[in-house]
Amino acid sequence: MPPEDPTKDRTERRDGEVIAMHPAESGMQVGRALLHALHNAGISVLYQDRQMKTVWARNMSAPWASETADGKDLLSPAQAERISAVKLKVIESGNADQLELSIPGSQGVRWFQLWVDADRGDAGEVLGVVTTMVETTEQKRREQTLKALLREVSHRSKNLLAIIQSIATQTGRYTETLGEFLARFRGRLQSLASSQDLVTSSNWRGAALQELVSGQVGRYSA
Repeated sequence: MPPEDPTKDRTERRDGEVIAMHPAESGMQVGRALLHALHNAGISVLYQDRQMKTVWARNMSAPWASETADGKDLLSPAQAERISAVKLKVIESGNADQLELSIPGSQGVRWFQLWVDADRGDAGEVLGVVTTMVETTEQKRREQTLKALLREVSHRSKNLLAIIQSIATQTGRYTETLGEFLARFRGRLQSLASSQDLVTSSNWRGAALQELVSGQVGRYSA
């Protein structure tokens, strides 16, 4: 049997996965692949030593792409101090930390999530900090939109309950028996539901008076 060619592709199967074992899989190839991944995912990475000196930075786009590579010249003093305090805390304790940051701009506020991790040597000593930055502006806007919608739903629900309470009061004032009250109250609730359907079908733009009147009296004139 001829000896195995050391340059030939070799793979190992582990739990259904194929792990490439090729000599050409160098650190440079892995580095280039990771750079592509960072760019496609919109992730910025910054490495600083214990003295907070920038050693390297990757995929640093605005507002982080600056002469200092960490965006300090684009941040307010309070924001820069807040970031520095978190990094120093991580260097001293060795424990990872994170923070959320908002940066005003010409097109509105931009939001970023920052993760700060300690880089340790072979002996466990902290050599520096790795800061990972991801923009979360769109997620923040969706959250704000959802909160606004929930507030609107709560407001409309309270108004609707007030209307139902008023209907119950007015109906009880002009009925003498429980059966008569239930019949009238049920009919008025159905009319209210019909009106809500008209408003909903128009995407909350309102309903024409003719449609509203027709929906209310139609069931009684049939």
